[in-house]
Amino acid sequence: MLHQLRRAARFLLIACALAVAGCSGSEEPAEKRTSFNIGWSIYAGWMPWPYAEQAGIVKKWADKYGLQINFVQVNDYVESVNQYTAGKLDGVTVASMDALTIPAAGGKDTSAIILGDYSNGNDAVLVKGGSDVAALRGRDVYLVELSVSHYLLARALEKNGMKLTDVKTVNTSDADIASAFASPQITAAVAWNPQVTTMKQVPGTTAVFTSADIPGEILDLLVVDTATLKANPDLGKALAGIWYETMAILAKDDAEGAAARAAMAKLAGTDAESFAGQLATTYLYTDPKAAVAAMASPDLLTTMTRVRDFSFAQGLFGQGARSADAVGMSFPGGKTLGDENAITLRFDPTFMQLAADGKL
Repeated sequence: MLHQLRRAARFLLIACALAVAGCSGSEEPAEKRTSFNIGWSIYAGWMPWPYAEQAGIVKKWADKYGLQINFVQVNDYVESVNQYTAGKLDGVTVASMDALTIPAAGGKDTSAIILGDYSNGNDAVLVKGGSDVAALRGRDVYLVELSVSHYLLARALEKNGMKLTDVKTVNTSDADIASAFASPQITAAVAWNPQVTTMKQVPGTTAVFTSADIPGEILDLLVVDTATLKANPDLGKALAGIWYETMAILAKDDAEGAAARAAMAKLAGTDAESFAGQLATTYLYTDPKAAVAAMASPDLLTTMTRVRDFSFAQGLFGQGARSADAVGMSFPGGKTLGDENAITLRFDPTFMQLAADGKL
C-alpha cells in the first residue's frame, strides 16, 4: 500500500507541475531578464555546478554578461524537475529520459544546452544474496519508479531474457532509498550515486547490472526553458562558460584539481575517496568539442529512440498519446524524432560550440 501511495503522490506532483506550466502562458514570448534560478540535486556529475558557485566561477561569468545566476539545491531529484516544469526554476540538472517524460511530455519547451556526462557505472541494479540479474525474478525491486532507474532495470532484464513483469517495482524516493535498503526485508533495488556507494556496503549486496553495461544511454544534462533562453541568450553563454571553466579545474591532476574535487565531495555530503569512486564511474564531457560531437552523433538519436519507446510503453506521455511519436525532439543538423509539430525537447549545441570555438 505504501508504494502505491508514493507512486500516486509522484504522479500528483507531476500533474500539478504540468498544470501550472500549461496555464502559465508558455506560448507567450519570454521577457529579457537579468536574474535566473537553476536547480540541482546531488549527483557526482552535477556537483561541479554548486562548486562553481562556491568558488566564484558563477559570479565571474554572470558578471561578464550582467546577470545574476542562482544555483538552488533541491534535495529530492524528481521534485527538482517538477519545480522546473512548474516554472519555479529557469533550468535544472536532469537525466535525458526525465527531461523527456516530465517537462517535454507536459508541453514545456525545453532545451538541453550542456551535455555534461553519461553514467558509466553510477547507476546500478543491486541484489542481496544473488550474483546475477536472474536472481531478481519474483522479487520486489525498490527504485524511483518511471525514472532512469526504471529504465536501467528494464534494460537489465531485457538483456537477460526477462521482462518487467518478472519483478514487482516499489516506488521509493531517492532521498529514502539508501536507508530503506539497509532493511533485511528489502533484497533488491536500483539507484544512482551517491546512494549506490552506500548501499553496496550492505552485507551480501552485489551490483548485478550497471549503466556501464549500456554506455551512453543514461545521459545527464543541464536544460533551460527554451523561451527564456531565446530571450536571454547570454544565460546560455554564461552557463557554458561556468561549466567548461569548472571542468578544466576538475580535470587537473594537481593541488588545485584535488582541492576542487574535495570541495565537491563535501558539497555532496561524502569524503574525497568516495567521491573519487563516483567520478570514476561518470564519463564527464570535460572538452566542449567532445560534447558537441556526442550531441551530433547518430548514437544520440538511437539512444533517445530507445528511451522514448520505453517511456511511451510505460504510459509516461499521458493518456492522450497514441504513439511514441507524440513528443517531438530535435537534434543538431536538423534531425528530428517524433511529431515535428510538437517539438518540446531540443538538443541544442549552440553554447557548447561557442565554448569549443573560444567565442564565449
